[in-house]
Amino acid sequence: MVATSLTRAPSSPAVSGTVTLFSSDPGFIWVWPAFFTAPASLLAVAVGGSVRGAEEVPAWTLVGALIGCALIQSFVLGALLEALRTSRRRRSARPHHS
Repeated sequence: MVATSLTRAPSSPAVSGTVTLFSSDPGFIWVWPAFFTAPASLLAVAVGGSVRGAEEVPAWTLVGALIGCALIQSFVLGALLEALRTSRRRRSARPHHS
């Protein structure tokens, strides 16, 4: 599950950008990167909405924020996965006393 999320989160903005560039009507393609980066992107939207004078935000800023959120989420999930693997290895390396 974590491995697919590590792949899906950073690749979804790239796929959405490609579809937007080469399609006449991309539709709701940009919803998927927001869903895949949900905890980080929701926090970024909340912080961005609280900034004064941020009514007209350029599209490149939003795309950059989504890419940043995807990278942050991938890093956190990767670090969590590595921590879990390391703790599991340590437990299995201890000798069992009976």
